[in-house]
Amino acid sequence: MKKIWDAQNNEPIYGINEAALHNRILSKQKQGLHITNVSEIMGITTYIVAGLVVFGVNIYKEKPEIFLYILSAWMLASASYILVSRLRRLIADKRFDRSLRGDLNYAISVAGYQVRFSKLVRWNIIPIGLIIILGMLEAGTSIWIIAGILIFFILTMFASGWEHDIYKRRKHVLELLQENLLKEESGKEN
Repeated sequence: MKKIWDAQNNEPIYGINEAALHNRILSKQKQGLHITNVSEIMGITTYIVAGLVVFGVNIYKEKPEIFLYILSAWMLASASYILVSRLRRLIADKRFDRSLRGDLNYAISVAGYQVRFSKLVRWNIIPIGLIIILGMLEAGTSIWIIAGILIFFILTMFASGWEHDIYKRRKHVLELLQENLLKEESGKEN
């Protein structure tokens, strides 16, 4: 914002430095893209590696466990879903123009995708945890170890909720900026 003198009313008014605002939007967009790309690649890699390791270990066991096969399939399906979502996002990213408004809409789109992605990964903890605990029960694991694993998954849910809230706040800041720009433009028209 910069202060401008209104000669008609002899009062100061404020205007927007569009270049600085556009740079700020581009910075937020770049940060959001970086976080999203790293999150997607980590998610895909982690689920594929974990799914294959669980499958490989289970297949060579003397008595393979059904829940480990289910866990492996779930993780590989999760990796596939994230990969398809990533490809869709990358294709959809091309629809935004290179203007201040277009870059802001793109930054909001990326932030919205990151919110949905973190929500998916967060709630995916529940089926993975449930399958792991059922597998441990099937294998006859000590109840104390199972309780420790359950506590770990509960703490993971809370931590992922904290992370999810960060992404929601980032998206909200961009939406407020968009709202303020719309108000400013409608004020210029009147």
